[in-house]
Amino acid sequence: MNVAFYAPMKPPDHAVPSGDRAIARALIAALQGCGHDVHVASTLRTFDRDGDAAVQAQHADEGAREAARLVAVYAARPPDLWLTYHLHHKAPDFVGPRVTRALGIAYVVTEASIAPPQANGRWARGYEAAYDAIRGADAVVFVNPADVREVRNARAPGALAFPVVPFIDTRAFTPRSEAVSSSERPRIATVAMMRGGAKLASYRLLAVALLSLRELAFDVVIVGDGPAHAEIAALFAPLGERVSFVGALGEAGVAATLRGCDLFAWPAIDEAIGIALLEAQASGLPVVAGASPGVAGIVADARTGFLTPANDASAFAAAIRELVVDLRLRAAMGAAAARHARTHHDLRAGGAQLDAILREVVSAPRRRAPPPRPPGLAATLP
Repeated sequence: MNVAFYAPMKPPDHAVPSGDRAIARALIAALQGCGHDVHVASTLRTFDRDGDAAVQAQHADEGAREAARLVAVYAARPPDLWLTYHLHHKAPDFVGPRVTRALGIAYVVTEASIAPPQANGRWARGYEAAYDAIRGADAVVFVNPADVREVRNARAPGALAFPVVPFIDTRAFTPRSEAVSSSERPRIATVAMMRGGAKLASYRLLAVALLSLRELAFDVVIVGDGPAHAEIAALFAPLGERVSFVGALGEAGVAATLRGCDLFAWPAIDEAIGIALLEAQASGLPVVAGASPGVAGIVADARTGFLTPANDASAFAAAIRELVVDLRLRAAMGAAAARHARTHHDLRAGGAQLDAILREVVSAPRRRAPPPRPPGLAATLP
């Protein structure tokens, strides 16, 4: 199939590494691996970080113009299907619904979320556009279990919806060759962007947990960079030379760094999925992470690592302690983590799931119009 791919949050060729970019690239690679012709239809970003009505109106206008351009481009030879990745009120799809309606092709969205409190808030225009796109899509593919309830509530009974597990190219991440690490001073890794909000909150909890374990022998390797770097560095300063900040790295650099570490720790506050947690497990590292529906879907608690209650620094520290002091447990969980990642979250398995889903969607009858809106949600989109 010829698949038009679009990521309104961040295009797959964006310069800044992130989980969003990694998943977008993995989706494309997985479909290409199944023989599909996948192309990025547009690189228009509609991300509005601050909830600015003027910015959302501008994005809507840009989206309408981009849609008109693409309809003309595809007029002679339309793609078989349009796939939009990561759709929500801060990054709505102003392009795909217009293009697919004009061309009469299937419209599929993946990792779509609905936050009802935003219906009349600062992101009202973005919320409405995202809601309409999700509601009228031919199919929704769920990556994060936390999204399922609200998205299903917005759609017609029986509307096509499919769960898929997150996946990565596990071949890019290989564990250490030795069966059991002999390190008496384990290296704890974390990989995350350095910015405010939930990322900073996670770094803060991680620092508190590690400071409470100072009597133990361990070192810390932090991969990442961003506007909050100075503030984050200050959080870890009491640990002195135990902590190494290696900056932002590409996939190969991340893989090499993880291969030289012994366990992975990330509180994952408000984390939808946590691709770095998958990369760590594929590298043979047991992980300690804060529990959430998305994270619980990729980390097998007490088998490939430990999941601790969200925002609980004491529980997080206790889980790290257990892996730092018990070399055999660390090795056993690391081996289980590598098997788990390759068995359940590999690119090829993900591609097979997506291939079956998209073929079913394309063969199904097109919905001519979305189901009625719920009362109180005004129409602004054509």
